[in-house]
Amino acid sequence: MESKFNYYCLLALFLVSAFGFSQQEESKWKALIAFGVNSPSQSGLLEPFEAKGVNFPTINLGVQHMFKPQMGVKVDFGYNRFSNADNSPDFKINYTRINAQFVYDTSKVFFFLPEEMSLVFHAGPGYTMIKPLDIYRENTNSYLNAMAGVELHYGISRAVSLFIDGSYIMGFAKDFDPVIEGAGSFNGNMLTVTVGASISLSGCRTCN
Repeated sequence: MESKFNYYCLLALFLVSAFGFSQQEESKWKALIAFGVNSPSQSGLLEPFEAKGVNFPTINLGVQHMFKPQMGVKVDFGYNRFSNADNSPDFKINYTRINAQFVYDTSKVFFFLPEEMSLVFHAGPGYTMIKPLDIYRENTNSYLNAMAGVELHYGISRAVSLFIDGSYIMGFAKDFDPVIEGAGSFNGNMLTVTVGASISLSGCRTCN
């Protein structure tokens, strides 16, 4: 598992390096990287399995293109790990996803916010992959999802803004059949809260 974490960190560093040093003035691309916590829905677990209410880590990596000053799209990858609560049988689950999302920047709408701040809404479909660890590792699962969230950005330079993101991922998974395939696995929804940075190729925070 440690090698996978190293891979994700190297990928994140590559994205930041590639996008942070570009000098293309007309570019409208951004790289996004964020870290945080997750909270899986208990309904996605079979009894007597129960997950911790708050779990670490959540890692999100994305590439965003604004085709208009307020509207754009992004493709992002998310990695989440969660594990059992104290009163539950032991388990650990890797929850990974990839999503294509529509992005809407409200900086031209919520004019009451300071100039360096903006709210960005995002939503779109994706695909979730579940990989249990330890003794339940054969009970893998995958399904379609829909994700929606909001980011609060604070610009610290012309090229970089920091943000906090709250997102909800709804899973469109079938019931476990047979039920035993759900032992140590997951087919539910997830809430994530992350903090991160948005790095603009164009050298401007809003990529207009």
